Amino acid sequence: MLIGELAARTGMTKDGIRFYEKVGLVRSRRLANGYRDFPPDTVPWLAYVRTAQALGFSLAEIARHGEELLDAPDSAAALSELLADKIRLIDVRMAELAALRTELEHRVGTGCPLRAVAGQAG
Repeated sequence: MLIGELAARTGMTKDGIRFYEKVGLVRSRRLANGYRDFPPDTVPWLAYVRTAQALGFSLAEIARHGEELLDAPDSAAALSELLADKIRLIDVRMAELAALRTELEHRVGTGCPLRAVAGQAG
């Protein structure tokens, strides 16, 4: 299918599709007239990509894990494991952000908030 039809069927812009192609998330073949021709399975794949992005996965993670999921004997189990891994990463990041917030709270009202607080390395 041509890029215009793909854009219409996915709700994406042509530029967005071209970007995904440039970074290797989608592939097309060139027709004799130079137009991009995308396979039909690009439509559900782009829906997957957009959902994964909304769930906090980077494009690099999506590219890396997309092929793994397609090749997995049980894609539901493989996807569940990826989601569990992402939850663990989020939990670590939330703990880091909580520690950072606490550090910032301790520095409020200390004069120069960039100066090390007594008793702490900064």
